[in-house]
Amino acid sequence: MKQSAETQESKVEKTTEKESQEVAKEGQKVASSSPEEVTIWGIPLLKDDRSDVVLLKFLRARDFKVKDAFVMIKNTIQWRRDFKIDELVDEDLGDDLEKVVFMHGYDREGHPVCYNVYGEFQNKELYQKTFSDEEKRSKFLRWRIQFLERSIRKLDFSPGGISTIFQVNDLKNAPGPGKKELRLATKQALFSLQDNYPEFVAKQVFINVPWWYVAFYTMMSPFMTQRTKSKFVYASPSKSAETLFKYISPEQVPIQYGGLSVDYCDCNPEFTIADPATDITVKPATKQTVEIIIYEKCILVWELRVVGWEVSYSAEFMP
Repeated sequence: MKQSAETQESKVEKTTEKESQEVAKEGQKVASSSPEEVTIWGIPLLKDDRSDVVLLKFLRARDFKVKDAFVMIKNTIQWRRDFKIDELVDEDLGDDLEKVVFMHGYDREGHPVCYNVYGEFQNKELYQKTFSDEEKRSKFLRWRIQFLERSIRKLDFSPGGISTIFQVNDLKNAPGPGKKELRLATKQALFSLQDNYPEFVAKQVFINVPWWYVAFYTMMSPFMTQRTKSKFVYASPSKSAETLFKYISPEQVPIQYGGLSVDYCDCNPEFTIADPATDITVKPATKQTVEIIIYEKCILVWELRVVGWEVSYSAEFMP
């Protein structure tokens, strides 16, 4: 006699809940055995409703294997102590890399979006300042972890809240695989983030992907979990804007990526990311009409952006 889909789903939910409770108990043992209050990402592991969401991340990262998840939690707690994460959060590491990694807007599901712009490292001075020796690479890792840690602490860890980040990796003009220093730093960062920041990526979108990246990905792939790789999306230069708009509305995408979002300032007061945008696809030798209906006297302000081939347009008033 076959079980119904609802019965099977119910069993999975009960199993997951049971395993979550087991991990929570083990996590509480670790926390209660320490003389000081144990926190991860600013959230106490004891007597806090948000700790369930934290513990569930470790459980998912280890395919709901309780013992493996427990080991991961213990290792992460120890790593955070050794790395002095709570002190690192408030440390001043400068702003040299603010154009390399930055947060901007939200995706269509409400996840904050983080942009990683590897092309910035074509600047030889910045590259040398960041990767030329082990000490500089170590500082880069600390800066990257600090940025992630600060971003994570702004997430909503309440049940049902958004506690993951949408990542956009721009590979336009990125240094090639021959850059040994960048490759070493990337591998080091990958290990640290994958081992100690589980389940924080909603999606990893790679845009402006060059031909050589296939070889680089093949080399890095063995160091990634299957769950991590399942979140990857790749787009060539010609498909980058289209791919971004699939996940992020145009008004939330920065103008350098074909979107309509600019930083609000006195010199550009007309639009903010809260203003909706309409996106249409115009096929060759065709015409599209966008209607703006008004019912009373007013001033109309619009902005048009084209991604791909040039488009001619005109505005017409029809009473």
